[in-house]
Amino acid sequence: MIPFKPMSPILVDEIPEGVEWGYQLKWDGYRIVAWIEDGHVELYSKNMLSMNSKFPELVLALSSLKGKYLLDGEAVILDPETQRPSFQKLQKRGRMKEEASIARAVVANPVQYIVFDLLQIGIEDLRKLPFRERHDRLQLAGAEWQEPLFLTDLFDNGEQLWHWVKQHKWEGIVIKRLSSAYKKAKEHQDWFKRKTSLELEVEIVGLLMKEGRISSLVMRQDGLYRGRNSSGLNGDIKARLGLLPAAKKRSDYFQELPEGLRGETVLWLDSPFIAEVTGVELTEAGTLRHPRIIGLQLK
Repeated sequence: MIPFKPMSPILVDEIPEGVEWGYQLKWDGYRIVAWIEDGHVELYSKNMLSMNSKFPELVLALSSLKGKYLLDGEAVILDPETQRPSFQKLQKRGRMKEEASIARAVVANPVQYIVFDLLQIGIEDLRKLPFRERHDRLQLAGAEWQEPLFLTDLFDNGEQLWHWVKQHKWEGIVIKRLSSAYKKAKEHQDWFKRKTSLELEVEIVGLLMKEGRISSLVMRQDGLYRGRNSSGLNGDIKARLGLLPAAKKRSDYFQELPEGLRGETVLWLDSPFIAEVTGVELTEAGTLRHPRIIGLQLK
């Protein structure tokens, strides 16, 4: 297989509508391209790095496929409690290096492969075909595949799918032009994604410093550490923040230093201020994932 940059959706705020579009769930996991040739399997990340050692259960499952395939999809771990993909659990899997630890994790937190595109079957390269045709070919080819291999559904009503995603707290949806060929990375106007977000009102209790400059803000909500946030800060805001009195101690805000602040230089503010922030979700540790500042209530 010749390495390539997988086609990636472009983030949008509005959902394109019309008969030329199809809609799919956005799976919160690791992008995985799978090359299968007569039982031999190679898994690649979005950057074409080998992922075989990370997900041996996927290698085993895909090795049972007869013939030659080039698949594009997402590796996910479904949380048994929420019935949603858990990116935190998958991250833990992805960071493991020891074979024994990975073997135990295969049992405790098995990974599933959600396939959403068929790029080659046999010697036939399908990438120039319309997505609708590739999707239909995938449904036919994968009709008998078993767990942990799954095929993504394709919907024709984006607003209904978006409503379901928001109601059930999934990450978002992907919108694909049904006539589109498979193109490199984001060099297209054919695949888009819209993501849900969580909005919080938090206290800013500290300023993280790097080389004597403000780098990000320390967030707290109801006495709990919600992480650090730098997205949305500019020079003017940092200048105003630098004028705030900061003579408090960590113990004024947290009984113990949060793990995310260990080894960091923090100026603890005399008077916290309120910030409106948005992010994807709260992690298992209680921090806001992919935080972004909406507004700061600076006096």
